[in-house]
Amino acid sequence: MTSTQQFSHEKLEVYQLALSFVGWLADLLPELKANKEARIGEVVDQIDRASTSIVLNLAEGNGRRATKQRARFFDDARGTATECAGCLDLMVAKSLVSAERVEEGKTILVRVVSMLTKLVDRYDK
Repeated sequence: MTSTQQFSHEKLEVYQLALSFVGWLADLLPELKANKEARIGEVVDQIDRASTSIVLNLAEGNGRRATKQRARFFDDARGTATECAGCLDLMVAKSLVSAERVEEGKTILVRVVSMLTKLVDRYDK
């Protein structure tokens, strides 16, 4: 049975964009894990957790009624998005992937961070 009801966070464009980053990352992670010679466990685990955290902080933050609390969760999501960008940079620096391979993911993250910056500014009064 399909429901047409949505939670308020599901209506946020930034939430949908964060989910698209998680989907993009889901395609990249098996490529990384296939490289048996590289020590990638730490960075792969970190970006997997961080990308999940972006989505969860957005959902929880948008469910908060107090504007300061919303701003705090959105700010946490923004920080975690930049952490994901750092993880992608590490992957390139360690020659696990090319800069071209992570370009799409970083483009998504730039948009996510930009949107979250606006949300933090809006709610952090």
